[in-house]
Amino acid sequence: MKQVKKSSTTHVSVSLRIRREILAWFWVGFLFLLINGTIGQARVIPSGSMEKTLLVGDHLIMSRVGYDAGLPFTNWHVPLWRNPQRQQMVIFKPPYAPNQTDLVKRVIGMPGDLVDLHNGAVWINGHTLAEPYTTGPTEPAPSGYSPAGLAAIAFPYRVPENCYFAMGDNRGNSYDSRFWGCVPRPDIIGTPVMIYMSLDANSDAWEPGQIRERILAYGNALLHPGTVRWHRLLHTF
Repeated sequence: MKQVKKSSTTHVSVSLRIRREILAWFWVGFLFLLINGTIGQARVIPSGSMEKTLLVGDHLIMSRVGYDAGLPFTNWHVPLWRNPQRQQMVIFKPPYAPNQTDLVKRVIGMPGDLVDLHNGAVWINGHTLAEPYTTGPTEPAPSGYSPAGLAAIAFPYRVPENCYFAMGDNRGNSYDSRFWGCVPRPDIIGTPVMIYMSLDANSDAWEPGQIRERILAYGNALLHPGTVRWHRLLHTF
């Protein structure tokens, strides 16, 4: 009888441990989804549209706090109470293609602003905007340029309410509001807060779906630490 009792106790103990392990992993997953959906997410820069501020291969931590809350791995999200400020970098869903990769640009025009581009500079409500972060002169989109059926913006341009005019810092290599118009506030999901990793690798590695190339880039960084831009790590915005 004693042996049977001991075996039964052991069996119950193992079952409890399994249930506790499952419960613990459930809470870990729940907290991950909560943080990922409401507090912060990771992003990587795949193009040079924000050079010199952000480089291809910069890995960012994005803060969603106050800007947006969403269900991870889905397109469902809701805007919150915070609004971006002028010249702040924001991460948003492309207004012309919400299912495509999120974009990173800088807010230039606020709701109600009159934005004009001439003499290689940005003019806001009749005054030149000082922009020490840009690379190259600021010019309107080429006349008649209409990728994906979208007509380039005519200037001067009045930014609609609840909308933001956004441009990349690398003005000669940025597909931005000059081409497809303003960013509606509900499309803005957060702002970059820190670079946690930066790798000098082929830009193809950071394009969506390029898992093999990305793994090779990380592996190359382990073998050749010189490809890590150490001076950019933990840089905050």
